Amino acid sequence: MTKTNLITGFLGSGKTTSILHLLAHKPADEKWAVLVNEFGEVGIDGALLADSGALLKEIPGGCMCCVNGLPMQVGLNTLLRQGKPDRLLIEPTGLGHPKQILDILTAPVYEPWIDLRATLCVLDPRQLLDDKVLNNQNFRDQLAAADIVIANKQDRETPESQQTLENWWAQNGEGRELHHATQGAISLSLLDAPRQNLAPLPESTEHSHSHAVTRGLAALSLPEHQRWRRSTNSGQGYHACGWIFDADTRFDTIGLLEWARLAPVTRVKGVLRIPEGLVRINRQGQDLHIETQNVAPPDSRIELINDADVDWNPLQAALLRLRLD
Repeated sequence: MTKTNLITGFLGSGKTTSILHLLAHKPADEKWAVLVNEFGEVGIDGALLADSGALLKEIPGGCMCCVNGLPMQVGLNTLLRQGKPDRLLIEPTGLGHPKQILDILTAPVYEPWIDLRATLCVLDPRQLLDDKVLNNQNFRDQLAAADIVIANKQDRETPESQQTLENWWAQNGEGRELHHATQGAISLSLLDAPRQNLAPLPESTEHSHSHAVTRGLAALSLPEHQRWRRSTNSGQGYHACGWIFDADTRFDTIGLLEWARLAPVTRVKGVLRIPEGLVRINRQGQDLHIETQNVAPPDSRIELINDADVDWNPLQAALLRLRLD
């Protein structure tokens, strides 16, 4: 049986960073796998996790639980039967629905395969100050489904967010565990905590997403001889636009970072080629985190998400002007 953890969290809470930390500290003699789902279709998290050493399956473009859970079950079956990992981490989109995913994982068909452990929810406590986030049903469901809540981004907390978290926890902790973290640095021991939150979850509100007519278990790729392409997605009041560029495209570093910093959206995430090698961009609200490495990714991918519709064309035109090749 594969020890399995569901790791949830709203957009920008730090799920992928937390998973990267866990993978970097996993026991050397264990094989781990990650089933990752993104709201957009260009596969940023897949690109971030590609060099982690874990087996990886992507389900892009919405919720892995949509279409009666078929995309999730196909990816899950592939990892469990072909990969036979010691541990599986499941990262749903920040707009994902934990109840449907937990229903699949606890179905009788998976009893011989899955040893389901604690569900972790990564939380940026400042999100509790945002009424739009606080009233989002998926955000509430993710916290309700958690056995362990990780109050991430401790280095960014304010007295107001700290007090709000304390007040929220006093009303909603219900005997569960609360842990604090910075940059997703959480202990591996939390993964082996047992499931405690076994009460039935309320049914989530009806959800819908725009999907391509056909869908595979991989992010979009470029057709041969095409230098770049764009993909959009929308649902649940959020809108996403992502771009993929070929391996010969590099971007002006300073211009790219300014573009990401000033883009009029709530979320920016990317892995791109620059003259120095690679830059990882992660922006939530006004929080911008960048990391450069002297290696080059196989292509460049960047995605923007916003809670209101955006005219993507001016942003695209500005991005295209930053190409050096």
